[in-house]
This record gives sequence, C-alpha cells and structure tokens, in this order.
Amino acid sequence: MMTMVRKIGALVLGLVMLAGLAAPALAAVKVTVNGTPITDVQIAQRVKLLALEGGGGTKGATEQLINEVIQVDEAKRIGVNISESQIDGAFLTVARNLKMSEENLKKVLSQQGVNMQTLRDRLKASLAWQAVVGQVVNQNVQVSETELDAKAASKVTAANSYDYILKEVLFIGGGGRSGQANAYRAAFKGCDSAVQLSTKYTDVAVTDVGRRHATQLPEALAKELAGLNVGGITKPRVVSNGVSMLAVCSKAEARDLTFIKDNIRQESGNDQLKSAADKYLKDLRAKARISYN
Repeated sequence: MMTMVRKIGALVLGLVMLAGLAAPALAAVKVTVNGTPITDVQIAQRVKLLALEGGGGTKGATEQLINEVIQVDEAKRIGVNISESQIDGAFLTVARNLKMSEENLKKVLSQQGVNMQTLRDRLKASLAWQAVVGQVVNQNVQVSETELDAKAASKVTAANSYDYILKEVLFIGGGGRSGQANAYRAAFKGCDSAVQLSTKYTDVAVTDVGRRHATQLPEALAKELAGLNVGGITKPRVVSNGVSMLAVCSKAEARDLTFIKDNIRQESGNDQLKSAADKYLKDLRAKARISYN
C-alpha cells in the first residue's frame, strides 16, 4: 500500500512539473500591485520575451508587468473581461503577422525558454487596455476641423490637384509581359480605341477604373499622371497579377481636400489618442498601491 502511494505521489509530481506548475512554489514575490503579486519567475520570463523584441532587461520587464496589472484592473472596473478565445485570436494574429503558423510560433517561444502563458498574459493585458482606451479615452479625443483644413491645405501640390477618369490596361501574367505592355503603350492613341487595340495582344484586359482624385492614388503614380495629358498612358508597372498601365481619359484641376483631411484626421487622432492613453495610464499608476519587496 505504501509503495502504491509513493508511485501515485511521484506520478502527480511529474505531471505538475511537466505542466510547468512547480515554479510558483519556488517563486518569490518582487512587487505587489493593488494586491496582485508579481514574482521573480514572471519577471524572468518577461525578460526572455522582451529579448525576442530587442531587449528591455529586468527593469523594463518589471515596469511592463506593473502596467499590465493596472491595465487589467481598470478593464475589470469598467466591466471588461477578456476571454480565452479572445486571447487565442490575438495569438493567431501575432503568428500571422510574423508569417508563421501557431505551432511554429510556439516552438520559437519554447526554444527561447519563454512559457506560453507569458505571451498570453501580455496579450490579455493588451486586449484589456484596447477596450479601456476605446470605451473611456477615445470619447475625450477630438480633432479640430479648422486645424485639419489648415494642415490639408499645406499638403496640396501640383501633382495632387487633379481629378481623373481612368482606364486600366492589364497584361495578365508575370513581369515578362512588360515587352508587350511597352508595345501597347507605344501604339496607344487614347481611351476610345483602348479596347480595340487590346485585341492585337493576348491575355490583356481593359477595365474602367472610373473617377479618381489624385489624393486617392499613390504619390509616385499621382506625379506621373500629373505629367500626362488626356489620351496619355503611364509606364508599365508590375503588379500582383501582371503588368498594369493607367490611361487618362479625362483630367481636370480639382482642389479636393477630402482624402488629405481623412488621412490627417486618422494620423492626428491616433497621435492624440496615444497621448491621452499614456496620460490615463500614468494617472492610474499614480493612484495604484505598488510595493516592492
């Protein structure tokens, strides 16, 4: 009987160690934030995770963990609880952004000695803080329309002051179609004959792009179009599905600040939101009960 008990005890101990649950018994609390302990094991693990991103050391890891406790606490205060499925989704997003599978990401973490829970804890805090910023901070951020108008006006150039009606001529296939595209371009006489001219070539499609303002186009393309007259066509560009050219069917000066303003609004809003979120966290931290052991 005693032998059997010892075997069961050894088996349970082995399972606990395999699950990585033996560490907390050996962990020492280094910081307590609003009653939540942060251990030396958590700090050491976070140091390893930060090392994958360029470093941060023990101080950086500790500060990050303190902030995350505060962020999760604030999320709970306003009624936000992050589910395991949300964390799963965030983990998948991280893997995709790194262009690897979930399994490969797990292997990379394991090879660097990073426990999966370490990254999951960080993702949970990130999701919680996103919710706080969205529900509490975002509503206090306002971008002045007068300021947007002034900034947008300062960004108007000769190249982005035109309104176009465009057709796309696409030679379907790889970059090897550039020769045919150049031949088409040399023979091009205007939008009215664009389709008829295309019948002399294989695997080419002519489609109406419709009306586009220069501010809706990539800067380099807008500059090239600005230098063309009606009836002109851009140089061949290799795109994902072949070789593309844009033909100018109509061109008129049009000082449209809409798209410029939208871009500035997003940039300014993001900058102001980040500043407001940083201040909000700073204020929360000033009120938090933080004790170092």
